[in-house]
Amino acid sequence: MLKVGLTGGIASGKSTVARMLEEKGAVLIDLDELAHTVQESGKPVWREIVRHFGREILRPDQTIDRCKLGAVVFAERAKLELLNRLVHPAVLAEWRKRIEEIRKTRADAVGVSDIPLLIEAGLTPMADVILLVYLSPEEQIRRLMARNGYRREEAELRLAAQMPLGEKIAHADIVIRNDGPLEETRREVCALWKELQERELRCRG
Repeated sequence: MLKVGLTGGIASGKSTVARMLEEKGAVLIDLDELAHTVQESGKPVWREIVRHFGREILRPDQTIDRCKLGAVVFAERAKLELLNRLVHPAVLAEWRKRIEEIRKTRADAVGVSDIPLLIEAGLTPMADVILLVYLSPEEQIRRLMARNGYRREEAELRLAAQMPLGEKIAHADIVIRNDGPLEETRREVCALWKELQERELRCRG
């Protein structure tokens, strides 16, 4: 099994690349989805988040309102770091379970883990290949404003809370540029898929 750590930044198109790889045959693990799972109402992580950030961040049905929580943590780095400390251990435990399940059932799989904070959290040793989806900061801001309806100041605030993509390049084995048309990205992913299959074969060999 080849373990690919897919990372990028907010609005970089990471999820688009992940879906393209899944269409090619990769087994996808989305850590954002795992984060949603561990934060479900009543679970230990949910209780800790509510204890630290208050019931104001809850919807009427007691689920966490990610927009309200985001507004709190992106305004103050210490609160964002606290949230990460509360959530990450449980997410990583779930991720390790998924990896083992795939290893047992699909020993020849190319497993792609979509991990937004792969580099920041020091998780690069857990992947055989680090894949970065890159685009310019200005394009990130433009796409984030269009996608989420943020004002420019809000988009810049969220970018400022993350490691710049330019700094992440030094940690990546492979970089997919996603500034251009979707078809251009698709062509890059097609070439990438062949390379990942070859690497997986070498892993088993």
